[in-house]
Amino acid sequence: MTDLRPASRYRFGVFEADATTAELRRQGVRVKLNAQPFQVLCLLLDRPGELLTREEIARELWPDGTFVDFEHGVNSAVNRIREALGDTAGNPRFVETLARRGYRFVAPVERIGLVVTHNPHSPGSLSPMPIEATFSSPQPDIGPFSGILASPRDLPKVSYPLVQTLFLLLQLMYLGFYVGALANLVEIEDLFAAVPNVTLLMIVMIVTAAILIPVRAFVICMVLLHAPRAREKFLKLWRLLLPLDELWALAPFLLLHHINFGLALSCTALLVFGPFVQRSLVLMGAGQAALGMLPSDPEDVGQKIR
Repeated sequence: MTDLRPASRYRFGVFEADATTAELRRQGVRVKLNAQPFQVLCLLLDRPGELLTREEIARELWPDGTFVDFEHGVNSAVNRIREALGDTAGNPRFVETLARRGYRFVAPVERIGLVVTHNPHSPGSLSPMPIEATFSSPQPDIGPFSGILASPRDLPKVSYPLVQTLFLLLQLMYLGFYVGALANLVEIEDLFAAVPNVTLLMIVMIVTAAILIPVRAFVICMVLLHAPRAREKFLKLWRLLLPLDELWALAPFLLLHHINFGLALSCTALLVFGPFVQRSLVLMGAGQAALGMLPSDPEDVGQKIR
């Protein structure tokens, strides 16, 4: 009879954490991390993608009856984890701060548990087998593109102003498409004259443009104002925007009275990639508080004061 012991090792990116030996390794090389930060790391790894509150961390690190400034202690532990992983609060690849709530481990985690066998000739004894069973944590993007879409650790570290500016320019570009189309309905209807189902095409264009104008305005405000959980909200919205953005990638063909067919086709080919660029820019930090402007972690405030 076989059984599976609880996972004691975790793999994420190029790192591996062994809860049994309290060791963190990067590509096999041990990375120095003290006991309390390592304990917090294991708590995060055990619940990837889930919120781990500061209070939960404090209860694990300091049992009842222990008097300590747990806010400072938790911040310090998370800061040490980020240093060991080469991570940042402003552009997290592993540990994300949820303002005034806690932390969340955002990278995929592979849990490794040891398969053991019960020896029927010796009741109660366990014989470890040289086999490891692995369990993958839930991915942030589940669906047909889950194996293709980039994750935060796949993307380069880019300056916050650049990422923010590029994302906002893309939103303004889409807004320009919608407003321009609605402002030139007569010209576009004339362009569609040779296409079957002109009325249906016009209705689709008008309805989608009317819906997407407030949606783009919402996204722009959310990013400019650094709304809480802006990244999570956009990633959920992105799945709904994807088919509409791909449809509006054909927008250059609405300008055939002003540009030639080849240029319209070239622009459309670029716009097909637009939704995926938006998603990558959000994962790279668009919409999150920039370090030095709106610190997303109290420990960063302390660092700047010092």
